[in-house]
Amino acid sequence: MNIYQTKAKKLPGSNYQEVYAAARRCYNEIKKKTKRRPYIRASYWQKEKVFFDYCWPHLAQKPPRERMRRLRYLAAAIELLQKSRYAPATKPHASDHTAVVHRFAGKTKEGDIFYVQVKEDKKSQKYFMSCFPH
Repeated sequence: MNIYQTKAKKLPGSNYQEVYAAARRCYNEIKKKTKRRPYIRASYWQKEKVFFDYCWPHLAQKPPRERMRRLRYLAAAIELLQKSRYAPATKPHASDHTAVVHRFAGKTKEGDIFYVQVKEDKKSQKYFMSCFPH
């Protein structure tokens, strides 16, 4: 699997509130561009939409320490999806047999490796699930 080098750094902050505020600002930039469901266009799928419907509910299931670890990579994950043309690792979804999960690998400007998961359902709609460090 090829690793995409992003220009984005990890989001700054020493506690959960600071990291969450920075991540929310990043997300709100995307959200204010549309009147309906927030999305970004992914280069790998010829600029098809990747929606953020599952991102925040999935993150809410995690404990605060894990949420902070994952939110640090949100800006880099968004850049990776928007610009990377490298093929992801694809496998069937663990609990939903009609969906597949695509996992992209990336590296921040500081050199930290992270992964981005995108769920694709049977209608070929894609959803940003999460990003997490290696």
